[in-house]
Amino acid sequence: MNPMSYTPDDLQRFLDIASEAVSAGGAVLQHYWGNLSDIRSKGRPGDLVTEADKAAEKEVLAVLRRHVPTHAILAEESGSLGEPTGGLLWAVDPLDGTTNYTHQYPFCGCSVGLLIEGKPAVGAIFDPARNHLFRAAKGLGATCNREPISVSDTATLANSLLVTGFGYDRRETIDNNYAEFCHLTHLSQGVRRGGAASIDLAYVACGWLDGYWERGLSPWDLAAGVVLVEEAGGQVTAYDQSPFVVESGRILATNGKIQAELSEVLVSVKPLARFIPD
Repeated sequence: MNPMSYTPDDLQRFLDIASEAVSAGGAVLQHYWGNLSDIRSKGRPGDLVTEADKAAEKEVLAVLRRHVPTHAILAEESGSLGEPTGGLLWAVDPLDGTTNYTHQYPFCGCSVGLLIEGKPAVGAIFDPARNHLFRAAKGLGATCNREPISVSDTATLANSLLVTGFGYDRRETIDNNYAEFCHLTHLSQGVRRGGAASIDLAYVACGWLDGYWERGLSPWDLAAGVVLVEEAGGQVTAYDQSPFVVESGRILATNGKIQAELSEVLVSVKPLARFIPD
């Protein structure tokens, strides 16, 4: 069963549920903003969890269980919940950008996406710092605060503004994105490091950024944002322009116009030597 096996009414219902869920989670994030008392490491440097993550996820899951109690959920803090029914799996990131959030750096979000047979079909992302609600579903378009959005018209890599990120394992692996970051900084107008994949993708969908690539991501980082980019007229693939697979953790998302050019660079750059701190 593919996403289009569900009717527009089905997808609209799922979108409304996702929007309610991220709004509930986002309200929790706003409540805890600047008032955290429990910040812990999950093991790797920079991989943090707070009481806000847990409280926001609790609210998101409550909304999903109220509306779709039989659906399976994959949540960052709670893990896998339930068995997939009808190929449906909700991917939940209650706080994407926890490190930013703990420092009150306003680039983070609550993200809920729906995968149908492994393909992103519905997504909602709430930015608690700017009160932006991003929404999209297959065939229904993409919006920010209920207003239609679309990707940029930037036609060349040289004129583009890009964004990327670095995995938590960047200190241990040679596949760490450093070389790509340096190389593309020279080829474009600039490369930003946002620190929240869902917001990076939302900004590409809005046309505020022209392209985004990253590795080492989880389904909850990507599920909602992928739908936004595609429904806003952009393109999402693997680095080599083969079909995007959410489980791969790798993504290339652009306005479509720079997809081939950015892909060519990503597959040709040789990695830097492994970084081993003193």
